[in-house]
Amino acid sequence: MSLDDGLIGGGAAPQSGAGDLIKDTTTEAFVADVIEASKEQPVLVDFWAPWCGPCKTLTPILESAVLAAKGAVKLVKMNIDEHPQIAGQLGVQSIPAVFAFKNGRPADGFMGALPEGQVKAFIDRLLGDAAPGADLAQILDAADAAAVDGKLDDAGGAYSAVLREEPENLRAIAGLTQVFVAKDDLDNARKVFAMVPEGAAGDAAIAGARAALELAEKADELGEAGELMARVEASPDDHQARFDLAMALNARGEKLEAAKALIEIVRRDREWNEDGARKQLLQFFEAWGPKDPATQEGRRLLSAVLFA
Repeated sequence: MSLDDGLIGGGAAPQSGAGDLIKDTTTEAFVADVIEASKEQPVLVDFWAPWCGPCKTLTPILESAVLAAKGAVKLVKMNIDEHPQIAGQLGVQSIPAVFAFKNGRPADGFMGALPEGQVKAFIDRLLGDAAPGADLAQILDAADAAAVDGKLDDAGGAYSAVLREEPENLRAIAGLTQVFVAKDDLDNARKVFAMVPEGAAGDAAIAGARAALELAEKADELGEAGELMARVEASPDDHQARFDLAMALNARGEKLEAAKALIEIVRRDREWNEDGARKQLLQFFEAWGPKDPATQEGRRLLSAVLFA
């Protein structure tokens, strides 16, 4: 629903699928809609007015967040121009104002139009273990463990299940991208990575997935590892051949050997290709993640060379 639709604040038509989760209330119905209802599940009360600009921004965000919670919380909207008494009793001095009721009494709240992420965090904090993301975190943990164990189909299925519930879950997007990269299915890896929402480029998991995808794409352009190894053995100072060998080894999953090849270039000629070997090694570390044994050993070996 866009603001151009002319549907604003509590006067907006409920979003599709809202059912009994989103409704307007009156002074007379407040006890039933909020106090009594909150004894069954938390209820958010959105105090708004037709003239309130920030309310037009906040209310659709609240509706989406409540629908995303899949029945764990309800939203009740109250127009304070038509029904000022309850807002006055609660000490509301400016709008938008949101109060969360649990067990028949106010439990939390905020003033002003918060962005979507902060509204979701507010609801998650309100719900605690009942938050819909709680089970997803367990699924993601299992997916990560399966990926580490090389059970790529199991990991991919788990990441996909999370994305069906939360299409913008960064951890699941990154994980599924890495799974497709590991399976050498770069077309699907690109499609999954395209799901990354705007502004998420700095997320560590997303950065790692991007690095892994870029490395896999570069590896497609290289020769076979055996051919490259023969070139290095014939000419140990052929840094480009050793560099390409590192890329090929990484593509084959031989991470530590790939790291050692790049470290050897750094040892022989730190300035080669404008410090290109060290920079590529750092990209390896980003793609593998800080907990990967190859990252940890590679960092140790690199430090030994740099600070010898």
